Amino acid sequence: MVMPERLPTSLPSSPADPATPSSAGRIVAGPVVASAEFTAGPKRRSFTAKYKLQILSETDRAVDTGGISAILRREGLYSSALSDWQGERDAGTLGALQPRQRGPEKAAANPLQADLAKANREIAALRPDLQRGASIRRRRSSPSKKK
Repeated sequence: MVMPERLPTSLPSSPADPATPSSAGRIVAGPVVASAEFTAGPKRRSFTAKYKLQILSETDRAVDTGGISAILRREGLYSSALSDWQGERDAGTLGALQPRQRGPEKAAANPLQADLAKANREIAALRPDLQRGASIRRRRSSPSKKK
């Protein structure tokens, strides 16, 4: 960034005087630290039900004074979010005021899944006994050589 020098209050006696500032300007370095306003990546904001209700009550009180826009600017909110929250409050959907997980909904758990897992564990525990029993039967049933 180039900043012009201030003009001296009194003109120098000679133009070659090194103590006088030049009228061409000087270079000023920019800020060393990046602004805290910007983050590395975007992050979606989520609001608690308590916060939403607090903002709604503030805006309800500020309707007559015209301070809704000041509240929205202060909190960094859009008017569309406020109107959505008002609609959810008026509809009585308290669950709508809770933050929701984005993405597809998870499927309900199958009630038979737990029974299947238990049966598979029992089978795995009994399988070694079955293997031992089969090997003992083979040895007993094999024809012995008698002379």
